[in-house]
Amino acid sequence: MNITDIENSFKSKVCSEIRIIKEGVDRYKIFSPFEFEDGDRLVIVIKKLRGKYVLTDEGHTYMHLSYDNDISTFEKGTRAKIISSVISNFNLKEEQGSLIHELQDENDWGNSFYNYVQALIKITDVNYLSRERVKSTFIEDFKNFLSVKLPHNRIIFDYHDKKIDPDGKYKVDCKLNQMEKPLFIYGISNDDKCRDTTITLMQFEKLGVHYRSLAIFEDQEQINRKVLSRFSDICEKQFSSLNSNKERIEKYLSEVMS
Repeated sequence: MNITDIENSFKSKVCSEIRIIKEGVDRYKIFSPFEFEDGDRLVIVIKKLRGKYVLTDEGHTYMHLSYDNDISTFEKGTRAKIISSVISNFNLKEEQGSLIHELQDENDWGNSFYNYVQALIKITDVNYLSRERVKSTFIEDFKNFLSVKLPHNRIIFDYHDKKIDPDGKYKVDCKLNQMEKPLFIYGISNDDKCRDTTITLMQFEKLGVHYRSLAIFEDQEQINRKVLSRFSDICEKQFSSLNSNKERIEKYLSEVMS
């Protein structure tokens, strides 16, 4: 295995801020910018297990969750269903508390790493069950607002580029067309959406996609400071909330279209 080629593949397909450092025999630690909600970095390692290379968190994800949860509650009920669904959907295996994904075609390791990151973050959704949350209508309000303020023939909701992203991994909440550079508009309601959008915009940047970006938050003050800081580095224009900025957003959209 040529670790330099693998690192370059990860940088090309995911983001440039990835380093892979050898730590022992057939064990490589991946340093990346991806974080959990509280700013704690994801722990991901490539190592050889039973003769095959795998991605593993070496038990760190469950340990991270144990800070706010009784781990025994993960074995039954809704929490268990969430974890089981992610493990199944992302083709993972759980072994003694570690979440493992077996690597196949070396040319596709970058995509495997991206999916693995998403899986680890989704597993932390169990944290949301420990908090009282009212179902948000933000995304519905966001789409309704844009539908009213923008010409129907110039917008596409839930857009993805079928040529460079046939599987729809990097979606745009709303694409505004008929300009030199299309405007990619995102509705950001929580830390997970902010992280996912950061990754998506990083990917567009790597692929050389020509675009402008706009983020409209449900409540920017509720976003983790570190998560927001990284997002702000790559997103061109932001509004801290929809409800208190509708006139400003409308004015900005008018200026962009003109």
